[in-house]
Amino acid sequence: MIPEHYVWLVWSLAFLVPWAVLWLFFPEHRRPMLWASLFTAPFGLTEPLFVPEYWNPPSLFDLAQRTGFDIESLIFCFGIGGVGAVLVNVATRHRTEPLSPAERHAPRHRFHRWALASPFLAFPFLWVLPWNAIYAGIAAMFVGMVATVACRPDLSRNSVLGAGIFVAYYLVFLVGLEVTSPGYITRVWNLDVLSGFTLFSFPVEELLFAAGFGGYWAGVYEHYTWHRSERPI
Repeated sequence: MIPEHYVWLVWSLAFLVPWAVLWLFFPEHRRPMLWASLFTAPFGLTEPLFVPEYWNPPSLFDLAQRTGFDIESLIFCFGIGGVGAVLVNVATRHRTEPLSPAERHAPRHRFHRWALASPFLAFPFLWVLPWNAIYAGIAAMFVGMVATVACRPDLSRNSVLGAGIFVAYYLVFLVGLEVTSPGYITRVWNLDVLSGFTLFSFPVEELLFAAGFGGYWAGVYEHYTWHRSERPI
């Protein structure tokens, strides 16, 4: 049994284990992994938007309770970013290949930057709505997923598979959390203000977060760098 005060730390560090495995055994994906992780890690600084309204995890030095910020969120965001960016390509044995100049100048790409930025542009407008901030975050990521597919239809496969695969991946960690610290979700998540819907006893909001995150981030590297996913010949 993990002491309650260290559960969030151990859980966030656990996300670095598959990250390290992918880094070690799939060197061709190291660049997008590192790019995505360095980009997502700062989103851990948004934790005050969710503590204590969405959840209130005991954290190192009681930072989450005293300031809203915590070290664990930075670790968590770093870990899921790199994995989320490459998990589909690893699972399907695809690699990234550059788009041709002709493809890059297709008319729909005039919305390239807007599509990439869409979740970040949408979030402030969604956040002011009278609902928990987690729903604004989830909706913003789905906005990004839809915008990605509209701008880059070739990335629809990444987005759909990314959502499904990342939900399955994230479920493994939720199960591990409940096994190693029974009742932690009930004690830490603010379930009274959420929808009340669960899947396998887990709040549906966590699974929707995983779907939105996996759906958007599975294609964001290719979208930003003008690449596509291709199976090597």
